[in-house]
Amino acid sequence: MLRKLMLAGTVLGMAAATPALGADITACLVTKTDTNPFFVKMKEGATAKAAELGIQLKSYAGKIDGDHESQVAAIETCIADGAKGILITASDTKAIVDSVRQARNAGILVIALDTPLEPIDAADATFATDNFKAGELIGQWALATLGDAAADAKIAMLDLAVSQPSVGVLRDQGFLTGFGIDVKDPNRWGDEDDPRIVGNDVTAGNEEGGRRAMENLLTKDPMINVVYTINEPAAAGAYEALKAMGREKDVLIVSVDGGCPGVKNVVDGVIGATSQQYPLLMASLGIEAIKTFADTGAKPEPTPGKTFFDTGVALVTDRPAEGVPSIDTKEGLDKCWG
Repeated sequence: MLRKLMLAGTVLGMAAATPALGADITACLVTKTDTNPFFVKMKEGATAKAAELGIQLKSYAGKIDGDHESQVAAIETCIADGAKGILITASDTKAIVDSVRQARNAGILVIALDTPLEPIDAADATFATDNFKAGELIGQWALATLGDAAADAKIAMLDLAVSQPSVGVLRDQGFLTGFGIDVKDPNRWGDEDDPRIVGNDVTAGNEEGGRRAMENLLTKDPMINVVYTINEPAAAGAYEALKAMGREKDVLIVSVDGGCPGVKNVVDGVIGATSQQYPLLMASLGIEAIKTFADTGAKPEPTPGKTFFDTGVALVTDRPAEGVPSIDTKEGLDKCWG
């Protein structure tokens, strides 16, 4: 079941996709925002697959990344509308669990996309990038690229939100593990005591947040030379803050997403390497799963050996590092989104 690989897509408030006439299956897509290209593509893929399968799709999103209350309201609306399935990228992966439980108790299939709930089995299934692996790849690349200089690195950690949603924790802890740093408690970031870490700040996953967080950490140590970012919009903001100080040429920035603007930033040298994920696949598989559930009652199974269905990840860089598998930006642009 669910072996078919396709490619996937959000909206402030609500926007209904146009389904095939007479569709009697309703599904909901609930994303963090309607501005991040990752979620825009996720909505596009969900919309296309819903139209193909004759499913009525209703899409919702928060005003900003971290807008938990809008997601709660969206789930309540989906329950009231009699939706058969909900696809959600949760802003607060712990706080949303009660709302998800209500939906599941109402007989709705709930699938987490990209961001696992906490606990992960609070949802019926999760279709996601291996976010720890995504972080680990950029950590390994940064370590190999710096070589002996890694021992004296000064690292800025630009995370997502103070609520520490699982996607942010996994990427952060994966990066540090790949860089060879002891992460202490792997279920949270910020408790590490390695002196190479200048500090953590949050970005809300957008360019303005990335710039502000970078400025804050540069105040702590203006000689930062490695920057981990939760995603590529945050990386773009960090670069602008570094450029304002004349530091953009001697700082290594790494990120996660693989959207077309991000891959182009790798081409231009703004980002050294990024881990590419595939939102189209997540969303289209989610809609397929809702159709299967509606028709047969069967729920999707995780990838063997994992607690979620792994939709893949690839490191994109034009500066390959020995021992770290990667693709170049030409291939990354062929596979990118946004």
